[in-house]
Amino acid sequence: MERRRHSRDPREAADAAMTMPPQIGIAADDGGFDLKQYLLGMLRAAGHSVVEFGDTRLDPDDDYPDFVVPLARAVASGEVIRGVAICGSGVGASIAANKVAGVRACLIHDTFSAHQGVEDDDLNLLCLGGLVVGRALAWEYIQIFLAARFTGAERHRRRLAKVANLEAVETENAEHAEI
Repeated sequence: MERRRHSRDPREAADAAMTMPPQIGIAADDGGFDLKQYLLGMLRAAGHSVVEFGDTRLDPDDDYPDFVVPLARAVASGEVIRGVAICGSGVGASIAANKVAGVRACLIHDTFSAHQGVEDDDLNLLCLGGLVVGRALAWEYIQIFLAARFTGAERHRRRLAKVANLEAVETENAEHAEI
């Protein structure tokens, strides 16, 4: 996987950002495998740099956390700008992704939520149900999701700060909990 070089000159960094397409991560279990393969091709054909987190073959015994969690960690760390996670219903992928601090994942089944989730809530990982949504709609949702930008409005930043604080408290509590 190609790593980006960090520059001290902000103009050089801005120029590099304009020439390098943002990386999109994608992952799916067996329930989302066929849709992932289709979307992977569509993303690449549209010029996106895509990092695949698996599964790379159809395996009815695979488990969504094995693919979604590494994708979510890559989103949280900034290794990829945004992610797409697919399982049969999209629910499990959403649950698993949201266990990673810094990830704001949501199951998307409409165009409004695909952009509003980014604009207001800084959604960074879109989840889809491979057995629920068809190819054309899934591709439309992803295009809308990738084109949307966080507005940065004060009320949205305030709400996201509360979510980040909750993540920090929960992480600290988990570290101190006795098992």
